[in-house]
Amino acid sequence: MKLTAAITGVGAYVPEYVLTNQELEKLVDTNDEWIQTRTGIKERRILKGENQGTSVMAIKAVQQLLDKTGTKPEDVELLICATTTPDMVFPATANIISEGVGIKNAFSYDISAACSGFLFALATGASFVRAGLYKKVIVVGADKMSAITDYTDRSTCILFGDGAGAVMLEPSTDGYGILDQELRSDGIGENYLFQKAGGSRRPPSIETVTNREHFVYQEGATVYKFAVKGMADVAGTVAERNGLNADTIDWLVPHQANKRIIDATANRVGIGSDKVMLNIYKYGNTTNATIPLCLSDYESQLRRGNNLILAAFGGGFTWGALYVKWAYDPKPGPQNA
Repeated sequence: MKLTAAITGVGAYVPEYVLTNQELEKLVDTNDEWIQTRTGIKERRILKGENQGTSVMAIKAVQQLLDKTGTKPEDVELLICATTTPDMVFPATANIISEGVGIKNAFSYDISAACSGFLFALATGASFVRAGLYKKVIVVGADKMSAITDYTDRSTCILFGDGAGAVMLEPSTDGYGILDQELRSDGIGENYLFQKAGGSRRPPSIETVTNREHFVYQEGATVYKFAVKGMADVAGTVAERNGLNADTIDWLVPHQANKRIIDATANRVGIGSDKVMLNIYKYGNTTNATIPLCLSDYESQLRRGNNLILAAFGGGFTWGALYVKWAYDPKPGPQNA
């Protein structure tokens, strides 16, 4: 039988602190109705405290995943972390996560592809499993977007939140798992969604800090246009290539960037809202964590054999879609983070 990489478990974590639209009204010129109408977001979670980086949330998500799947840390062979907000430039946040949960017999590294990073990492992890190299691979999507959000910029501060999610990949010969992918990138997006300073081109300086260049910048209208077309095109390509349609697709799992982008993507693919995973209203855009957080929130509704289309779009530009046939029925006990 053909070897595939199946998702055999999901873990997730979001911080306790809830940043509501009403609180943002006190920081910038905005209001709850305006935010909800344009983004679909009511609140988002924020990681508070000194020396609290992305790895703090990711460690909790991975630990939950290990507990739920009954996996010993020493049995994990590879851990990939998709993040836009690493704890440090180096070492890799994946290494810090592995140390935090006691994973000692694996190698680990980060993938950076903005909001598409989790899908790119998932496809990469699946390749190792399909090649027969590893039997237990963890893929993490985690971001502390509050660390690079300008809370004086009303166009961006309303969008982002913090969170982490993780999935276990294991080999399957039953036809379940990640069955197809369509991944793309186009450097034309460099100046439309990016962080101006902090890298090797513009290292941190008094000037870059004074000019507030270490925050997310985006040209919303351009990003919206590219995101809707990009996500819909690759989702449609993957569906058509695998003979899937609105009747046979059980769930669309879109990146949670903006409710209007999600709705437009679903409409272009022809999928009703009852088949679209949605949690942007309570988490905002957690970048690499959005898709695994959706899988965690909806895990109790998923059934073995369900057809899922995962789709994302991120800065750069990067975008992609994966076809996943779900590998297990709901397990006893709490399913959500």
